[in-house]
Amino acid sequence: MNPKRPSGSVRYENQGRVVIVTGGCSGIGRAICDAFAQSEAMVICADVDDASAADLPDGIDYVHCDVASEADCKTVATHAVNHHGGIDVLVNNAAIQPKSSYAPIHQLDSDTWRQMLAVNLSGYHWMAKHVVPVMLQQRSGVIVNLASGQAHRTAREVGTYGPIKAANVMQTRQWGIEYARHGIRVVSVSPGAIDTPLVRATLQQQGGGDALANRHPLGRIGQTAEVAAAVLWLSSNDASFVTATDLEVDGGLGGFGAFADPYSQD
Repeated sequence: MNPKRPSGSVRYENQGRVVIVTGGCSGIGRAICDAFAQSEAMVICADVDDASAADLPDGIDYVHCDVASEADCKTVATHAVNHHGGIDVLVNNAAIQPKSSYAPIHQLDSDTWRQMLAVNLSGYHWMAKHVVPVMLQQRSGVIVNLASGQAHRTAREVGTYGPIKAANVMQTRQWGIEYARHGIRVVSVSPGAIDTPLVRATLQQQGGGDALANRHPLGRIGQTAEVAAAVLWLSSNDASFVTATDLEVDGGLGGFGAFADPYSQD
C-alpha cells in the first residue's frame, strides 16, 4: 500500500505580514518560508547556513542567526522592526538532532546535551523573548513552535530530543496562556516522519523507508509542504480561536502510544 498525498493546496493571504522563520534554509523550515512567501508575506529567514541562503528565492530576507545566541535572536527581531515595521508571525523551527544524541542518558556526552538545550529549547525562548515585546505593542501576533511526534511518544536511545520537544509543547501552552489577553496566539505543530534531506539520508543508511512509512496509519511519511500548510492555517485568522495547544501533523501516528510498527504483520 502506497497512498499518495492529495494534490492542491490552500492559499492564505499574508500580504503585508512580517514573518520570521528560524532554520528556514532547508527541510521543513524552507517549505514554511516558501509557503509564506508565495502567500505574499515578507519573510525573514534566520539561519546559520549562509551557503544555502544563496538558494532562497528573491524576496526572502536572510539574516544570519544562531538561535543559541540571545544576541543573535535580538538582532533578528530588531532587524524585522527596523526594516519591515513589525513582526506578525514567529515560527520557531531551528533544531538539531545530532547522531551523538541517539544514546541512553548515561552514555550521552555533556557537550551534546548542552548543545541541544541551547538550540532546541533556549533558542525558542530567546526568539520569543525578543519578539513578544513587539507583538505586545502591536497587540497582535502569532508564535508557532515546531515540536515533534517525539514530544508525545518515544523509543529507546532518544532520551534527549523527545523530552526537549515535549518542553517546546509546554512552552506553547505557557506562552499561549500568558499572552492570550494581549492579542498574541501561541501554538505548536508536532510532525511525524517528514521527507527532508536529513530523514532521507538516515533512511538510506538503514536500507530504505518502507518500515518507517508503514508505522504511520496513512502508510507513508509526510511532505514538508503538508507541515507548512498547517503552519499557515494556524497563523491565519481562520485559526483565531486556537491557542495554547499542539497540532499533530503525523499521518495518524498520534493514535498510537509508541513508535512501534503496528502493521508489521500485514
